[in-house]
Amino acid sequence: MLQAVVARLGTCVRESDTISRQGGDEFLIVLRDAGDSESVSRLADKIQQRMGEPFLIGQHALSTSFSIGISLFPDDGDDFDSLTQKADTAMYHAKHSGRNAHRFFTEQMNVQAVEHMHLETRLRRALERSEFVLHYQPQIDLASGAIVGVEALVRWQSPDHGLVAPAKFIPIAEETGLIVPLGKWVLGEACRQASAWQAAGLPPFSVAVNLSGVQFRRSDLLETVINSLVLADLDSQWLELELTESILIHDAEATLDTARRLKAIGVKLSVDDFGTGYSSLAYLKRFAVDKLKIARPFVRDLVSNADDAAIVRAIVQMAHALKLRAIAEGVEDAEVAAQLRLCQCDEIQGYWIARPMPADALAAFVLGRQPA
Repeated sequence: MLQAVVARLGTCVRESDTISRQGGDEFLIVLRDAGDSESVSRLADKIQQRMGEPFLIGQHALSTSFSIGISLFPDDGDDFDSLTQKADTAMYHAKHSGRNAHRFFTEQMNVQAVEHMHLETRLRRALERSEFVLHYQPQIDLASGAIVGVEALVRWQSPDHGLVAPAKFIPIAEETGLIVPLGKWVLGEACRQASAWQAAGLPPFSVAVNLSGVQFRRSDLLETVINSLVLADLDSQWLELELTESILIHDAEATLDTARRLKAIGVKLSVDDFGTGYSSLAYLKRFAVDKLKIARPFVRDLVSNADDAAIVRAIVQMAHALKLRAIAEGVEDAEVAAQLRLCQCDEIQGYWIARPMPADALAAFVLGRQPA
């Protein structure tokens, strides 16, 4: 395969240019007298087009794609190392933009790379210093108005930068693998808090914890879940694990085995942001999930957009046909809640009920909603 790639690259460049394999599946091309950036961009397009054609290796047709980062002499550097480093930075930006793309290096990429590095360092330190806290957002039953669950949402309480938004640090945690120790802490803390609420006399309700794909694919996930439940003295029926659709279709057989083991100990499974990924009736049946979470974009425009309303109704009807519960997240006003009630949605979650809040505030919120 590597030899075939080199042979095909050779048809894209001139004899005066240099092709080098850096290691693994990384290649480096040095262009002599490259001209302007437009001509380099055309060459990158040509490489991607040629590499997009299947490779015939023995009896197999193999498909691949190239992410290309480009640096130019002398604008981006005047020595080999600095040009290589900047091309490498641009390549990672090409990967993050959806792969099979090419990007020229810009100074802004350098700024972002430095910020990324600093944030990763701070994130590691935050784990060591226990700077994370959980906030909880209530989930209510639409028919009775009773609180039936909460979603545990991690927050980073940085002593230097205040409350850091999850959208800023979760992607980096997933990239670096830090999501594993962070996710383990979230799971343990959520179980501990659920048990503490019950011990304090609150009516029992489930606590939902999001799992990343990295966590779910680890062989020790089941052990981590069991340990969290045992240490918290929490019955498994009160723990719900939220999975994305992409988790369920990745390495389906291994994923199915893990899901079955989790179900066997009594843990509930829900599919988060349903309808935005690789929706399939087949995996809903095979993985025996308990709940579908209707994605926020469909719920947000439910009243004003007939297509979104039709999608929400269809998801609820499908969930009920499969004997699953449907919950809508992102409910922000009474009108949307009323429409969801007409659709016979089972549960709702969103700012109309309450924003995510610390554990003490959640306890007060639950007690305040109980009948006198």
